[in-house]
Amino acid sequence: MTKRTSILKAVITKLNENLDGSTYETNVYNNAYPKIKFWDEVNDFPSIYGSTGSETRDYLPGGFTWGYIGISLKLYCKGEFAQDQLEQLLEDVESVIDKNRVLEYDTTNHYETTEILVVSITTDEGLLFPYAVGEINLQVRYQLM
Repeated sequence: MTKRTSILKAVITKLNENLDGSTYETNVYNNAYPKIKFWDEVNDFPSIYGSTGSETRDYLPGGFTWGYIGISLKLYCKGEFAQDQLEQLLEDVESVIDKNRVLEYDTTNHYETTEILVVSITTDEGLLFPYAVGEINLQVRYQLM
């Protein structure tokens, strides 16, 4: 499995583990997946779908290299109060990410991210009622080995 795929799966696993309705208000019922789906394809709510985007490199002296991966998380809610549910889900996802900025993504080799940052948060602003769609863009920094 590639590092990009491993990092995405680690983020999704962390969201499924934490968003169970006990630590955070939102329960996604294990509906977070490392693949992309659009709002008209989603059947279970709330749900989160993630995908990796572009990657950049920062080459430093001594052969040291940072890798920066963009991850896009799409969040979907549905119902009469979908926009309120989405706002809570966005807040909970951001909290999980903030508390897990360093995340082990390869347990065999003990590789971990150096930093995960929330770059942007956007919503459909109620245009898709009774659906509510949000997007959180992350930047993940990790050391290339």
